[in-house]
Amino acid sequence: MSAIILDGRSVAKAIRSALRAEIAALPRPPHLAVVQVAGDAASDRYVRSIRSMCEEVGAVFVSRALPGDIAQAALEATLAALSADASIDGIILQLPLPVGLHADAAIAQIDPHKDVDGVTPQSAGLLMLGQPGLRPNTPAGGMALLKHYTIPIAGRRAVVVGRSPIVGRPMALLLLHEHATVTIAHSRTPNLAAIVREAEIVIAAVGKPGLITADMIQPGATVIDFGINVAASGTIVGDVDYAGVVAIAGAITPVPGGTGPMTNAMLLQNLIEAAK
Repeated sequence: MSAIILDGRSVAKAIRSALRAEIAALPRPPHLAVVQVAGDAASDRYVRSIRSMCEEVGAVFVSRALPGDIAQAALEATLAALSADASIDGIILQLPLPVGLHADAAIAQIDPHKDVDGVTPQSAGLLMLGQPGLRPNTPAGGMALLKHYTIPIAGRRAVVVGRSPIVGRPMALLLLHEHATVTIAHSRTPNLAAIVREAEIVIAAVGKPGLITADMIQPGATVIDFGINVAASGTIVGDVDYAGVVAIAGAITPVPGGTGPMTNAMLLQNLIEAAK
């Protein structure tokens, strides 16, 4: 048995193509502001990928690169000014912030209608209630992959390994809204292998390379790997032991090339929704 490879690159490319046409039909190009405080190499790469995507589809990229020693008040003022700027349609605050800066207070300055990362309390509340809103991009991308490949969700047992507020928890809610039976597991969950083995849909979102191994997967299960980890060799690997699991699973996302490309596609989708 060999798993179906859930190819995020090809699906994201098709989504971007459709959204490019949608942007062309808008009264003006949407403007995306990215606020970055003393970015590291990984953050810089992500911001460059967002800029490149905006250029590809005809959106306007606005950069706000701030020094690492910026005061909390100045960071909040920057976000408040972008929220009040009628030309800006979407805002992203690159996380995590340097030590000494408080993300919650900074995020509170983002207009929820411009929250294209889906991180404000208002966005989280709408997701909890199952009401329309701007969803966190990474889990939204995972759901889009499941739907593109027509993976059944309703009535299926799903286990989400990871409980972060931007991936694990929102992914669990999105699955629940699609009528899956959802369990959230995490670092303090006993008998993790036994719990994961019960799942027909396995979501890995921990940030620990190779955590999910072949003996934890029931034959034919769908595996969505949100992990992005740098191995000792310098290669990018997921939270799933891909080489072992691919022979057991029914469908699996590769790393890289699975959920990662979908994140930016969902960001673009949120930006268009915010602009409208």
